[in-house]
Amino acid sequence: MEITLINGNPESSNILFEERISTFIEFLSKEHQVNCFILRDLEIKSCTGCFNCWVQNPGECIFDDDRKKIREAAINSDILLFTSPVIMGFTSALLKHAQDKLIPLLLPYIEFVNKECHHQKRYENYPNLGLLYQNMDDTSTGDVEIMHQIYQRFAINFRAELVLFENIEKNPEEIIHALNIN
Repeated sequence: MEITLINGNPESSNILFEERISTFIEFLSKEHQVNCFILRDLEIKSCTGCFNCWVQNPGECIFDDDRKKIREAAINSDILLFTSPVIMGFTSALLKHAQDKLIPLLLPYIEFVNKECHHQKRYENYPNLGLLYQNMDDTSTGDVEIMHQIYQRFAINFRAELVLFENIEKNPEEIIHALNIN
């Protein structure tokens, strides 16, 4: 199984987060191919809303940045895992920025899915999604519930399932078991 992990931790000084994610990757790598992208080390330019990725360059952003590598790994994965500490009630702005740049994986056209409007698929298959998050001192249960709802919505738009939504405080073996991939 191929898994792409996107590390949205903006601070390398958050040692606990980095250690937990490294341990998790180590466990996953024993039986699966894992691609890991550490966003703070990459160049991802902001979306300008030009729609070229939909209209003039289908599926491709006009900016030649590291987003292209992430997009290719993501669409060719079985599972796409996002990871982030909870900052001001949500995942990091760094992670949200990278997620926004995944929009070319969909078409600009709208269709109804379960009586809701969603973008049409550009590709036949999409990876299932997951989020590993780290609670911070100010994280509330409401913050976690909102993140869960938003990631469920994100999965619907990608015609995928949200197969993992876990705090990194859990044992890596428990998290992998929750993924149900072994």
